[in-house]
Amino acid sequence: MKTAVLSLLLTATLTGGTVALAQTVALSGMLGGKALVIVDGAAPKSVAAGETYRGVKIVSTQGDQAVVEIAGKRHTLRVGDAPASVGSAPAGGDAGGSRVVLTAGSGGHFLTQGQINGRSVQFMVDTGATKVAMSVAEAERMGINYKAGQPTQLGTANGVVPAWLVKVASVRVGDVVVYGVDAVVSPASMPFVLLGNSFLTHFQMTRTNDQMVLDKRY
Repeated sequence: MKTAVLSLLLTATLTGGTVALAQTVALSGMLGGKALVIVDGAAPKSVAAGETYRGVKIVSTQGDQAVVEIAGKRHTLRVGDAPASVGSAPAGGDAGGSRVVLTAGSGGHFLTQGQINGRSVQFMVDTGATKVAMSVAEAERMGINYKAGQPTQLGTANGVVPAWLVKVASVRVGDVVVYGVDAVVSPASMPFVLLGNSFLTHFQMTRTNDQMVLDKRY
């Protein structure tokens, strides 16, 4: 099931200072009149209108959507929607953020929803990958004309396979966008798009325990 993801950058005031808190809220489905929400990667929780779960209040539900209230602001989540970011994007609608905060999942991998050329994808951070990497099936789903790219070859566990080097217009995670990113398309089946160093090198990376912070370089 596709998941509508709302990536929020909230600010909490603590002892006179401010600390940026990253929170991910997803609507994975509806159960009767209740919304099945996933907050910060936890197991789905059914929450009825009027109830609050981990700081997320369900205001109302209707059909495949729910209105939620977070930090006094209301947002509409819809099952199947592409990720939407609020809070720090400028009025023109373009992403203007400079920080991404990720939390490792149960397997120790950093997974996050994002977009390539405006199309929703599921990323897995891979610091060992030279470029953003995706399967042929994923590239076709996003309408990327990979065959017009530069042919190359990749060494895999099953031997050498053909691949194509392309440049995607934009890669977005949360409210942070990097434009003109090198990518590689492979016929190998991949459960995620690998968020490799052609994206990551635009950031100063800091990792503490199960949290990774990416601060954009200028």
